[in-house]
Amino acid sequence: MADEILTEDHGRVRLITLNRPEARNAINSALGQGLVAAVQELDADDGITAGVLTGAGGSFSAGMDLKAFLTEGPPKGFGEFLKDGGTKPLIAAVEGYALAGGLELALSCDLIVSAKGVKFGIPEVKRGLFAAGGGLFRLPNRVPYGVAMELALTGVPILADKAHDLGLVSRLAEPGKAVEAALELAGEIAKNAPLGVAISKQIIRGSRGLTEEESWSFQGPLAGKVFASEDAKEGPRAFAEKREPNWTGR
Repeated sequence: MADEILTEDHGRVRLITLNRPEARNAINSALGQGLVAAVQELDADDGITAGVLTGAGGSFSAGMDLKAFLTEGPPKGFGEFLKDGGTKPLIAAVEGYALAGGLELALSCDLIVSAKGVKFGIPEVKRGLFAAGGGLFRLPNRVPYGVAMELALTGVPILADKAHDLGLVSRLAEPGKAVEAALELAGEIAKNAPLGVAISKQIIRGSRGLTEEESWSFQGPLAGKVFASEDAKEGPRAFAEKREPNWTGR
């Protein structure tokens, strides 16, 4: 991952930092591939339950690096992350702004924590394009239909306070404190059984658009995996013994 991605563990939470502040953390191939590798390592580590994704230098990400696009084409790894995200919960900690691909990067995470004053938007139509990184179908899952449509068609952003009122942003923080607030939220998640947390995320995301009957069918095989796990035994045992559980993620 070289210097493009920085990682730091806080107990069972891993902080992943996009480290191209001179380019407003715009995604080129090196950064995109580093991000995918970092998330794969997070997902494979039984000692980590959740991750926080942020950007260095006081901004989240400007999305795709347009200058690099002219020489190397679409950044390798970026589309893969936008489409697949990660298995374990990821929280975007946003400072500065989340526009265009930057917002789509945040939408690939499961929760968004934002500093006050941050702008959220998909202004691609102002440049002759459209938000092709998942924003057009993910935004309506996070905000009301009319709000998503207005953001897409006008290209005009909204501020973090409104994004919070609409449910796009889970928690608001003072400027410069988004990472701190996101780590606090991730820490609350990490107190819980890792497998149960990961499967809960998978069911919520995977059942969107399904009927209730289809959702039960989707959940069935996943439930068996959790209820047969070591952690499913450890939870009740710890409760009976009046102690904190020792999760293994297995």
